Amino acid sequence: MTTTRPTTRGASADAPRGAATDAPPPSTSKRAGRLWTMARRDALTGYLFISPQLIGVLVFVLIPVGLAIYYSLNDWNIFTGELQFVGGDHYAALLEDPQLPSVLGATAIFSGGVVALNIALGLALAVMLNRRFRGVTLFRTLFFSPVVVSVVAWTLVWGFLLQDNGGINGFLAQFGVVGPNWLQEGPTAMAAVIVTQVVRSVGINMVLFLSALQGVPGELYEAARIDGARNSTMFTRITLPLISPTLLLTAIITIVGALQAFAQIAVLTQGGPGLSTTVLVYYVFQQAFDFNNIGYGSTLALMLLTFVMLLTVLQWQLRRKWVFYED
Repeated sequence: MTTTRPTTRGASADAPRGAATDAPPPSTSKRAGRLWTMARRDALTGYLFISPQLIGVLVFVLIPVGLAIYYSLNDWNIFTGELQFVGGDHYAALLEDPQLPSVLGATAIFSGGVVALNIALGLALAVMLNRRFRGVTLFRTLFFSPVVVSVVAWTLVWGFLLQDNGGINGFLAQFGVVGPNWLQEGPTAMAAVIVTQVVRSVGINMVLFLSALQGVPGELYEAARIDGARNSTMFTRITLPLISPTLLLTAIITIVGALQAFAQIAVLTQGGPGLSTTVLVYYVFQQAFDFNNIGYGSTLALMLLTFVMLLTVLQWQLRRKWVFYED
C-alpha cells in the first residue's frame, strides 16, 4: 500500500521567488562604505596635514607675487588711490635707472662677502667644536646664541659699537690705534654690515655642519690614518665629499638670506654713505615707501625674486657635479 505525500507545490515553488523579489535594496551605509575607502581616507589625511603649508604659501607667497605683478603694470598714487595702467614702462625704466648698477654692485659685494665668510667660518667652527673637550657645550651655545637674538636689537648694539666714539674704537685706542668712522666711509661701512650679518647668522651654519660632521663614519678616518693619509687629505677626500649635501643646503640658505638682508642696512647705514651699502632689497623699500613709487618698487621686487629663483635653480642643477650622493 502506497501512501501519497501531501504536496506543497505552490509554497515550495513560490518561496524562492518571493525571497528573491522581496529582498530589500542595498543600504546607503554599504554604498557609503564602498565610496569611503581606505585610500581615500589616507588621501584626505594627507591633504589635511599639508593644508596649513599650502594656505601659508597661497596667502604669503602666491597672492603677494600676483599683486606685485599687478602693481608693476600700473602707477598707483597711494594718496588718491588712483591706478593708471602703464604696461611695461616700469620694466623699461630698469634699463634707464642710473642708480641701479651701483645698487646691483653693492648687492653682489654684500652677498658674496656674507656667503663666503659665513660658510667658511661656520665650517671652521664646526670642525673645531666637533671634538670632545671640557666646555665644548658652552662654546657651542655661545656661538649659536646670536641666532636667537632679535635682528633689530642685535643691529642696534652693533650700531653703538661701530660709532666714531664707540666701543670698538675705544678698544683700539688702548693700543694706540685710531679707528675709522666705520659707518660713514664706504669700504668700512660695507665691511661693518657684512661682519654684523655674518656674526649673527654663522651659528646656523655651524650647527648644520656640526650635525653633518657627526654623521661621518669614524672607520673611514681610521682606515685613512692606517694608510698614512694626512689630516688635510682626509678633510678634502673624506669630510668634504660626505658633507657636500649639507654644503649645498647651507649655500642656498645663506645666499637667499644675504639677498633678503634689510634690517642691518636700515638700522646701521640707511644705504649710505651714498649708495655704497644700498642693496637691492633696501632699494625696493626706498622706491616703494620713501619715494611712494609702488609700481617701480614692485618691479624691483620681481627682479629680486627672479635673481633668487635663478641662483637657487643654478645651485640645484650643479648639485650633480659636487654633491657626493648625487649620480
